[in-house]
Amino acid sequence: MNGSDLSPKRPQRLGLRPRDVAAWRWAADALIAVAVTAIQVGGTYAFDGRHPGHPTAGTMTYLLLAVGGASLIVRRRYPVGVLALTLAAAIWPGTDSQAPLIWLALIVAFFTAVQARQRAAAVASLVIGYAASIWPPWLIGTRDHASAGFAVGLALGLLFLLAVAEVIRARGQRTAALEHSRQEELRRRAGEERMRIARDLHDVVAHNISVINVQANTALHLMDRQPDRARSALTTINEVSGQALVELRSVLGVLRAVDESVPRAPAPGLARLGDLADTAAAAGLAVRVEESGQRAPLPADVDLAAYRIVQEALTNSARHSGGTNATVRITYREGALMVEVDDDGALRSPGRPPGQPQGTGSGIAGMTERAAALGGTLQACPRPGGGFTVRARLPLHGLSQDEGDQ
Repeated sequence: MNGSDLSPKRPQRLGLRPRDVAAWRWAADALIAVAVTAIQVGGTYAFDGRHPGHPTAGTMTYLLLAVGGASLIVRRRYPVGVLALTLAAAIWPGTDSQAPLIWLALIVAFFTAVQARQRAAAVASLVIGYAASIWPPWLIGTRDHASAGFAVGLALGLLFLLAVAEVIRARGQRTAALEHSRQEELRRRAGEERMRIARDLHDVVAHNISVINVQANTALHLMDRQPDRARSALTTINEVSGQALVELRSVLGVLRAVDESVPRAPAPGLARLGDLADTAAAAGLAVRVEESGQRAPLPADVDLAAYRIVQEALTNSARHSGGTNATVRITYREGALMVEVDDDGALRSPGRPPGQPQGTGSGIAGMTERAAALGGTLQACPRPGGGFTVRARLPLHGLSQDEGDQ
C-alpha cells in the first residue's frame, strides 16, 4: 500500500498514514479473532453443561476451536491458508458433533477469501465441507447418519452463504470502481486546470514581456539622444509590468491566497480590447478594432477565450511578423462569435510550413486548445500578400438565459 492521498483505500481517505492503517487493521483482526475464539470455546463449554447426554468436547476439540479462531488474526495476509486451517479444524473427525460452533471461524475465513478474490478456494471449501458432513453419501437417511432433510438443508445453506458472499464482493467491487472513477475524474479536472493555468500564464507573460522588451530596447537607444522618448518608454514599461503583475496574481490566485488589498484590473474580456490595442501600439504595432453584428452578452469562458486569442495573435504579430499594422475583427453571429486578427507583416520565409509563423513557441497551439475546449475551431496561416491571419469560431451554446439577462 502506498501513501498517496488519491488511493481508494478507505482508511487513507480518513487521513491515516500507511503505518496507522496497518495498525488499525491488525487491531481489528485481533479483536475479531479473540471474539470468534471466545464464542467458540465458551459456547461449546456452555453447550456441554446443558446437554449431559451429548458427546462431551475433549481437549483436542478445544485445541482445534482455539487454533481455528486464533488463526483469523492473519486472515488478510494468508486468506487461503487460514481458510484451509479452519476447514481442517471444522471437519476433524468428531469435532462437528462435539462442537457445532466450530464452523463460525470457517465462515469468517470463507468471507475473507471471497473478499480477497480467492473464489476458487472459497467454493472448494464449501464442497469439501459439505462432502465431509454427509460422507458417505450412500448412507444418507440411514440410522446414525445424516438425514435427507439435513443434506438438502445444508446444501441450501451453503448456497445461500455463497450468494451472500458474492453480493458483498460485487458491492465492494462496485464501490471500488466508483471510487476509482471519482479519483480519475479528479485527476482529469486537475490536469485540465493545470492546462488552463499554463495557457493563461503563457498569454500573460508572452504578451506583456514582448512589450516590455520592445520598450526597453527603445529606452536604451534613445536614453542619451532623446531622453523624453526614453522616459515615455520607461513609463510604458512601468504600466505594462504593473498590469502583468495584477494578471499574474489573478491567475495564481487559484493556487494560493493573494493579497486582497492589491488593486485588481477588470477581468480579461473583449471589453478590454482597447487596452490591448494601446499595449500593442506601445510595442510599435498599430491596431484597429472592428465589430459587426448585434452585440450580445457573452459567456465568461467565451469572453475570456476571445480576449486571450486576440492577445496572443497580437503578441505574435509584434514579435514575429515584422508588420506595423493589425486589424482585429469581432463578429457576433447567431450562436457563435467570430474572431479574426490580420497583420501586414512580411511574407512567409521559404521552406516554412504553412500555418507556422516566424519564431517558435506554443502560441498557436494554446489558441487552438482554447477554441477546442469550447467546441470551436481556429485557423492560423500566412496571408497570400504577406502578413499573418488568425481566425477563430467560438460557439455560444453555453449561454444560459440567466447569463443573457446580465
